Amino acid sequence: MRFRLLLPIALLCSSALFAQIAAPDWQKVNEEGMRHFQAIVQIDSTDPPGNETRVVEYVKKVLEAEGIPVIVAAKDPARANLIARIKGNGAKRPLLIMGHSDTVKVDPSKWSFPPFGAVRNGGYVYGRGTLDDKPNLTAAMMTMLLLKRSGIPLDRDVIFVSEAGEEASTGPGIGYLTQERWSDIDAEICLAEGGGVKRTGGKMQYAAIQTTEKQPRAAKLIVTGPSGHGSRPLRNSAILHLSRAVETIAMWDPPMRFNDTTRYYFEKLANMSSPQDAARYKGLFDPAKSPAIREYLAENDPGTYSMLHTSISPNIIQAGFQVNVIPSTAEATLDIRALPDEDIDAFYALMEKVINDPAVKVVPETRNQRPGAPPSSIDSPAFHAIEAAYAKVYSGLPSLPVMATGATDMAFLRAKGVQCYGIGALRDDEDALKGFGAHSDQERILEESLYKHFQFIWEATTGIAASKK
Repeated sequence: MRFRLLLPIALLCSSALFAQIAAPDWQKVNEEGMRHFQAIVQIDSTDPPGNETRVVEYVKKVLEAEGIPVIVAAKDPARANLIARIKGNGAKRPLLIMGHSDTVKVDPSKWSFPPFGAVRNGGYVYGRGTLDDKPNLTAAMMTMLLLKRSGIPLDRDVIFVSEAGEEASTGPGIGYLTQERWSDIDAEICLAEGGGVKRTGGKMQYAAIQTTEKQPRAAKLIVTGPSGHGSRPLRNSAILHLSRAVETIAMWDPPMRFNDTTRYYFEKLANMSSPQDAARYKGLFDPAKSPAIREYLAENDPGTYSMLHTSISPNIIQAGFQVNVIPSTAEATLDIRALPDEDIDAFYALMEKVINDPAVKVVPETRNQRPGAPPSSIDSPAFHAIEAAYAKVYSGLPSLPVMATGATDMAFLRAKGVQCYGIGALRDDEDALKGFGAHSDQERILEESLYKHFQFIWEATTGIAASKK
């Protein structure tokens, strides 16, 4: 209740602040930003190998031309990060705005336009990285330019980072920055990828602000059994034990648990949904109704279902080498996404009880792990400033805090005590289904979405960092 009462006050205060700051000439900003965006998308920074230094060289030239000092920080010379800072008066600790410069790989044969052409067609810009994550990178860079040109008084430093290695290897990027360059990026608040504006059927639904995320974990189910001739099937073969275990664990409904973010997300989502959906979201809090609703979500809305608990997806199954040989070993690799506060060892033990087969061993793996950390506050001035920025740019659009079911590099920053908020540009739900989502065979962004994002990052940054006097 206290949060709900504070929100209108925060929005009013933020609106008063916005009125004191002269708005940039957005037509000129959009034209300039589009040129930079296309140039950055045209740089092939697929990871692996990355070659993010190519992006850093471009951004460095742009920032230094405006008199903004730049640090090039590199563990690997080919995979550099860039750090720039605009000084405030020091009344508050810094704000970090961050975008990653690498992208996932491409299969050029599946693209209608060259994947690094940044072709503008039909109101879209096509190219790898047009969604993930070069809009954030370009918008943050543009905000640094606007801060420098305007000379707006700041209560806190604004730090901009172009980060390497997010897609496939955190070592040269956030791992290096948090371990060896922390003094250069130490901040109270961070804005990075992880949220955005949801639009369905041409209608905006809400702005998602990521305040926490699940932790990537992995395990294998390993079974050994007798080998033999394929003409004499065995009821105790390794494959049979594994198959039963995979089905059991895949169909299991792990214990549901809410945190502050997910509890408020479902409560507020119910208030803005259709009566049928609202009843489902409210019913999640009713122990009598919740099991049937979870089953419905598992079948019809797996993304929402994953927010309710630690999830398990069996993604790789390996066994056998010849059709007429019964293999003596079989294994399945599980992608486990744990709740932020999950006791993962206890969860592995619970998995073994659910499988209930002594022939099946649950073997944890340690690859691809990110550190755990408490969720960022949904009742902070920074969160309310982000809400206000979305509301201003998107005509009163409401915001929801969300827990990401995937992973971002903000996990490393949250583990260092930084209040991190995932933001992003507008995306049409239907576009991903058409094959144009992040990491899809093709990728594109609406030009209008990019322009709105330039404005949003500016409004959020000034709302958090500009002097209130």
